[in-house]
Parts: sequence; C-alpha cells; structure tokens
Amino acid sequence: MRDSSPSRRVFLGAVTAASYQRILGANDRVQIGVIGYGLIGAFHAQTFKNQRDVDVVGVADVYQPRVEAGVAACGPQAKGYRDFRKMLDVKDIDGVVAALPDHWHALATILACAAGKDVYVEKPMTLFVREGEWMVKAARKYRRVVQVGTQQRSGLHFQEAKKLLQQGYIGKIVNCRIASFRNVMPGFGAPPDSAPPSELDYEMWLGPAPKRPYNPQRSLYNFRWFWDYSGGQMTNLGAHNLDIVHWITGVKGPTKVASVGGRLALTEDNGETPDTQEAIFEYPGFTVSVAIREAAAGFRAPFELCGTKGSISISRGGFEIRPDMKVYAANQIPDWSRPPGHPPRSDVKPTPWIEGLKREGSSDEQMDLHVRNFVDCIKSRQRPVADVEDGHQVSTACHLANISLQLGRSVKWDPEKEEIVGDREASAKLERPYRKPWDEALRSLKL
Repeated sequence: MRDSSPSRRVFLGAVTAASYQRILGANDRVQIGVIGYGLIGAFHAQTFKNQRDVDVVGVADVYQPRVEAGVAACGPQAKGYRDFRKMLDVKDIDGVVAALPDHWHALATILACAAGKDVYVEKPMTLFVREGEWMVKAARKYRRVVQVGTQQRSGLHFQEAKKLLQQGYIGKIVNCRIASFRNVMPGFGAPPDSAPPSELDYEMWLGPAPKRPYNPQRSLYNFRWFWDYSGGQMTNLGAHNLDIVHWITGVKGPTKVASVGGRLALTEDNGETPDTQEAIFEYPGFTVSVAIREAAAGFRAPFELCGTKGSISISRGGFEIRPDMKVYAANQIPDWSRPPGHPPRSDVKPTPWIEGLKREGSSDEQMDLHVRNFVDCIKSRQRPVADVEDGHQVSTACHLANISLQLGRSVKWDPEKEEIVGDREASAKLERPYRKPWDEALRSLKL
C-alpha cells in the first residue's frame, strides 16, 4: 500500500501548499480540536496550545467533567462537545487530535478525514489489522495529513541514531530487544458491574465496541486491560520501540511472529489482557524480541539494537553505543582444554570494532517537535514523519503477536499482500465487526 512516488515527502492531492496557505488565512493560524481529554489528550492540548501559530478551539469528550476541564485549560476560544461529530462539523477547524480509547482511534480518524480534517491520532493506531487499511484509504481518498503519535521519530537523538545505524556504524543489525517492565501487583481490583455515572455517555463511549454492562474497570483509563478496547501493553507500549525498528530498517512488517504468555499474576482483578507476554518477530535479515511484564519489574535495558560491531541502547532520554571487541574467533573457544584438532589460538589483542558514543535527549522536546511536524504538514500538505501507513504497519506487527498468543501458535505474515499465510482461523482475527450504527457509518464511506 506504499505510495508509488519516488519521495515520501509528496504533496497530498491537488491542494498545494500555496493554496492551503490562503485557506488558512492571512494570520496563518491553525485551528485544532481535541477529541478525548484524558491522560494524553490533556497533554496534547497543552502542547498544541504552546505552538506559536495554533489555537485549540474545541474539546470533545463523553465524560462531562473532562469537557469542562478541557475548555478551562484551553481558554475562552475553546468550545466543549459531548459528541465529537458535532465538532467535526465546524468548518473553521483545520485538524483534530484523536486521543480517545484505542477502540475509537480508527473510526474517529476516518470520520475526521471524511469531514475534511487533518488528524493527529494517538497510538496504538488500531484495534485490529483491517482498521489500518481503512485508515490509509481514508487518508488518501480525502487527501488528509494523518500523523501517528509515535513521537520518538521526532527526537533529535533518535534521528541521529537512525543515521548512524543506516550508515552501518554498529555493523549489520541482527537482533533488537524491546522490554517494558513494571510491577502493579495486586492489580486494579474487580468491582461489580453497575450503572454508569450520570456525567458519562457510556453508549457513546462504547461506540463500535460490543455492548457490555458498565464496569468501572472497563471505562476511562482502565479500558486498556480489556480485549474489546485494547491490545494490552503489546500494542500500547510495544508499538513505540517497534516503530523505531521499522523506521530505521525500512521494513514493512515481519514474516513470522510467535508469542506466549497470559494473565499469570494479576488474577484477582477483572482485566483480560496479558500481564506477562513474550513475542519473537522474524524480519528479513534480523529478529526482534518484545517482552512485557506488568507484575515483575526486574531489570533490563528497555530497548537495544544489536549489530555485528556493537550495540545501541536508546530511550527518550538519550542513547549509548557500546562497541563489541574484535577478537580472533578461535580465541573465544574456552582455554581450559586444548584437545588435538582444535583451531589454533592467536596472540592478536582484542580491539574495539567502533568508538563508543553517548547522547542525551528530551522526552518533552520529542513531543513538541512531533506536534510541530504535524502543524507544518497541515500547511505544506506533505506527509508527516509518522504517516498513517507507518502506524498501520507497526500496529499490524503488534496485532499479529496477540493473535499468536490467543491461538497458541506462530503465524506467518505476507507484508506485501497484508495477509496471514495458510491459517484461516488466524486470518479471521484480522477484522472485528463494528456495532450498529457505527458499522453503517463506516460502510457509507465506501473505503
């Protein structure tokens, strides 16, 4: 589904940068609406508000106290909405931030594109694989800029690391290790089902997801522990660093994925997604391992790329490159026994393959630069640094890990055809039905 043009920085459709500047008006200010004023939505509202040429003019949320908090934070020009579709009807709004629960990301983005809005959509971009295909089609059909919230791509030290690795500084990359560990024992509890709060439009919160009784654990922040609304920490956290692997190596997707784990420790709460999960991804020429633990913090570098000359550990706080030692191969055979016929040793002294490097970074800077890139692309009509197609491919890899976990077997993937190979049961999990009337809203767009 890649664009066939020679450059990814292409203009979107017939709307040129010059004509869009006229659309924006003489003062060149971008009008932004925020959909979902939760943990990350509130952060985004402030980050967009801090841009020199942006006005945050709308906040939409199904929970009335969050609407009120958002309007108060964004200023007198901001209006509040309980239904984000009414905000999409406002012609003067140029773009929206889709910071809803995961099960809403795709449909909200698609509806916003159809309404002529550019979109900054939080990750994980999708709840299941086919949503990503629909989002790419919508972005291209309606000629919209869609930036995915994988902001590490905008970090200056991440960009420096990418350049070094693509130049072969640590040699050929053969393995990448990603980890996310913490301990939240004994979990978040198991409250009984109840009536939803009067301030919450629970029917709208559910949206395209299956109809379920209200439970405090299923709504607002805790939605991420349920398969109806999330892919667990594999899609929530694993997507960030797996995105960097895709970005650096230029791959479209894995060819094989295997995953094991489950809810092994947090058995006293009513969550569903794994608290312990390991996944192995096979890519052309290298492998990736992703480890998730929610109930055992342990210790391990969160993200490391390993090459034939050294390795790089990288996070939002910076990176460090450590060289491997160039050692005569036979000298690495244990020296305590030399039976006849063993390869002869050498007196050559070990030397480092490369020079070690260390850089610092800033998480806040990455977020600011990522938002800046989106705003600049609204004006220029160029593809953003984390385009919708990139988000789709990374989310797909995470979904394949969850499919493998749920089925108890590995799955083979064709990244060109975007199909699971030779497994009908696994293929059936690439798409889920939307609940009425949202299925009809999607079909009406004919994507």
